Amino acid sequence: MTTQSVSTRKWWALAVIAAAQFMVIMDTSIIGIALPKMQADLGFTPGNLTWVFNAYVVAFGGLLLLGGRLSDLLGARRVFSAGWVVLAVGSVLAGAAGSVGVELAGRAIQGAGAALIAPSALTLLMVLFGGSPRELTKALAVYGAAAPAGGTAGVFLGGVITEYISWPWVFYINIPIAILALIAVPLLMPAAPARKGSIDLAGSVTVTAGLAAAVYAIVQAPEVGWASGQTLGALALAAALLAGFVAIQSRRGEPLMRLSIFRAPNLAAANFAQFALAAAWVPMWFFLNLYLQQVLGYSAFPSGAALLPMTTLIMLGMVVLAPRAMQRFGAKPMIVTGLIVLGLGLGLMSLVRATGNFWVDVLPASLVAAGGMSLAFIPSLGTAISAAGPEEGGLASGIVNVSYQVGSALGLAAMTAVAAAFGAGKLGDATALTEGYSAAFLGAGVLALTGAGIAAATLRTPTADKIEAAA
Repeated sequence: MTTQSVSTRKWWALAVIAAAQFMVIMDTSIIGIALPKMQADLGFTPGNLTWVFNAYVVAFGGLLLLGGRLSDLLGARRVFSAGWVVLAVGSVLAGAAGSVGVELAGRAIQGAGAALIAPSALTLLMVLFGGSPRELTKALAVYGAAAPAGGTAGVFLGGVITEYISWPWVFYINIPIAILALIAVPLLMPAAPARKGSIDLAGSVTVTAGLAAAVYAIVQAPEVGWASGQTLGALALAAALLAGFVAIQSRRGEPLMRLSIFRAPNLAAANFAQFALAAAWVPMWFFLNLYLQQVLGYSAFPSGAALLPMTTLIMLGMVVLAPRAMQRFGAKPMIVTGLIVLGLGLGLMSLVRATGNFWVDVLPASLVAAGGMSLAFIPSLGTAISAAGPEEGGLASGIVNVSYQVGSALGLAAMTAVAAAFGAGKLGDATALTEGYSAAFLGAGVLALTGAGIAAATLRTPTADKIEAAA
């Protein structure tokens, strides 16, 4: 095989890896516009409707460490393929569901498939491009741009499918893509030999259950009260399970997550930056979509189209601007600056009006926020996955994906509580809805600025060359 054909195959492989990232993030957002019709058809109550989103995110975030461990032990290509099969099975179940329980089971299975795909995809990317620092930066930029593109495309496609076809197709759309991915994997992806080791099932169960309990407590708190026995009990259970997870990891010879990995320079700080980015960004697009539909009166298709300018800016920023800026300024200044700009964009977005319009209230603020996201995402991702050794690439990939998904789940749950407290539960009252959404935007901005302060205090200042060399 010629050098040129090998190089071409690598970039086609990157296209499949980016498509995987696009899909797993799209599946968190594509159901947003379909929720009202799903509620009517399946009998969801307002209180448990959010679990159509959370069942996916909790399974995804809770099983990512296991996915990363399996990727290291069984080989990234095998786990990547298995993830597509599981995702397709969950999509069939979720689309064909005739009851609440079956729907949530399908969404959880989808999340489990995504938890296998995401860390193995990042590991494959590192195997393919880790030998060339310049190519690695470009590959990470393409991979990073796929995440916000998937989030926004999910809203857009969800609107088109719900309005012109039917809501089950927001799940069925995954099936042909999964089939194409499974065909491409043996042709494009490098094989990796299996390694000896054990799988920490106890750790997997405790971390997933702990995350689910924490999200449940925060989601239900606005209805039952923050000081209620239900909320406090769920939070106590979450704390106990997560503490149990840490205890299990500290005692096992081959833990799911080696705790000493966090001694690696910048790993914990970079993962917290990913957590803060998700905790601010995901609530922003979630409530922005609701503002467009419920306050400005947009239908499904125009509300999705309204998010395309910021998606375009993010993709250009990550692919064109971020790699060059990393070479010149290094990771820390970009992470801190990006979080600050994201916080300022959300602060500007909190000025939305009940009588507002897209050009004044939405477009400028969304572009500022998108600029911040495009500056911070790639440097924090690159720093996080390059901190561990090559033999723990799957674990490092799993940890950074966990940070982002847990940040998105807890950030959205917290900002949902904030929005409800300031009036977002009063459907039909544009003023009350706007006040609630404004409070959520402002709260998300505070999360971003807090993340910027912590990143400034905890991140060391490696150059982009050092990050690439470590990778």
